Amino acid sequence: MATRKSPPVKSRKASPSPRAGTPDAPVKARAFLKTPLVAKVERAPKDVDAATLETIFARLSAANPEPRAELHYHNPFTLLVAVVLSAQATDKGVNLATKPLFALADTPQAMLDLGEERVRDFIRTIGLFNTKAKNVIALSRILVERHGGEVPRTLEELQVLPGVGVKTASVVLNVAFGVPRIAVDTHIFRVSNRIPLFMASTTDKVQAGLEARVPENFLLHAHHWLILHGRYICKARRPECPSCPIEDLCRYPSKTTGLAPSAGAS
Repeated sequence: MATRKSPPVKSRKASPSPRAGTPDAPVKARAFLKTPLVAKVERAPKDVDAATLETIFARLSAANPEPRAELHYHNPFTLLVAVVLSAQATDKGVNLATKPLFALADTPQAMLDLGEERVRDFIRTIGLFNTKAKNVIALSRILVERHGGEVPRTLEELQVLPGVGVKTASVVLNVAFGVPRIAVDTHIFRVSNRIPLFMASTTDKVQAGLEARVPENFLLHAHHWLILHGRYICKARRPECPSCPIEDLCRYPSKTTGLAPSAGAS
């Protein structure tokens, strides 16, 4: 009986490996940004140029020359605490809770003296209040023991504190110390991708992209302009495009053509 031979196996050429040395361009550190985010800047839309960005921020600046944070605070420490508490909570709700809290404890040592249980009672109306109370006490202890009761001024030192991430640290640096950071929350993420100013898939990448591309003369207040724009005009469900100062520069395909009728209107 003849033995059947298996057909010869054809050799397969190995696929060429990706060309080395061609990673995405890293974020360029601005002269005044001593600690740039460790993130890669994604390619921005080709038709968003420097002139358009300049015009957009010039209009936002003209509409609100001196933007202010909506969280209430007395000093860098109370700002830090307020921003930590604001995660998954509204600024209005945080302000209601912190007014009596800060009246008793506006320094790290005073917060430690107050204790976790009393802090928890003050912030009980805020989401995740148990975890946040523990973080407030823990970060207060670190500030007292390692920083002499002062809030540090670097991204790395701030991010070591419990409950503090890139967003919180960036807000504190920007608002308390005048460092031109753009902390990206849900509003800024939406606005940046929608207009678009800079398109990316994560908040860290959007922050890195905006900080690299926003004109330097507008960079200090860009965080406030964008968050207020997203909160009150470029809303998630129904943006108020007719009242938008940059409506003609925005390429969002689902623009509104008229404002929703007010309650009780016939």
